[in-house]
Amino acid sequence: MGLTARIRTRDGWAVSHAVVTVTDMTGVQVLRAEADTEGAVRDTTPLTPGAYTVIVTAVGYAPAASSAIVTASGRAEVGTVTLARQGGTELPPPGPWTVDPAHSSVGAVAQHLGISSVRGRFTDFAATVEIAPDDVTKSRVEAVIKAASIDTGNGMRDTHLRSPDFLDVERFPEITYRSTGVSEAGPDRWTVRGELGLHGVVREVDLDLAYLGTGADPWGGTRAAFRATTELHREDFAMNYNQVVQAGIAAIGTTLRVELDVQAVQGESLPDV
Repeated sequence: MGLTARIRTRDGWAVSHAVVTVTDMTGVQVLRAEADTEGAVRDTTPLTPGAYTVIVTAVGYAPAASSAIVTASGRAEVGTVTLARQGGTELPPPGPWTVDPAHSSVGAVAQHLGISSVRGRFTDFAATVEIAPDDVTKSRVEAVIKAASIDTGNGMRDTHLRSPDFLDVERFPEITYRSTGVSEAGPDRWTVRGELGLHGVVREVDLDLAYLGTGADPWGGTRAAFRATTELHREDFAMNYNQVVQAGIAAIGTTLRVELDVQAVQGESLPDV
């Protein structure tokens, strides 16, 4: 075996589309090999003993270069090469991801009487994520939430929230979100730009997204975790109901803080477990 190497991301996942180029000390290319689906490079071309430069490149990642010494055996064992996302930002491996509702939450927090908060969540939703392989800023997110699944822990309040005063679930049964772009906001933070359809109104809404990492699950799959937040103003979505109590304080605040804790499974569907 002339050249062996393993190409990985910072969190340990294979970079299957990486290319390894070997040049001698004069800059002349002597070998070029591509990684397989496991991120492994195995080339049988023997190399002349001496010093070489190994350059690893992959679309969407910053290139990495290192030195290698080829012994009399003609082998160059490069070991594991870690590639960083272009610009230093990280996201899960490219491809489709399916959000697991059983291990995710879609919540909202509203101020009550100006002194405390009321928390609610939607229990029925579905979402998909597509991480673009060539340019992560082209990644996409789509989500559909059943408006009637609102749950604040109080039946009377939930019935009111489903009424025409608020969500009007009979006329607008679904809340939708479709991303229109993604931009870097830090090493593990992103701004997701998109359109939120709520109560018959569609408006641009940005999500502040944090990527929390990936890992294996007990069913043989791979999962990625995210947390996202944003703030909405009810009047932007034609939900103007309110009740004023003493001293002019509104019973329900006009600003909602949306909190998303998301766990997604790699692939186009959830595992059958």
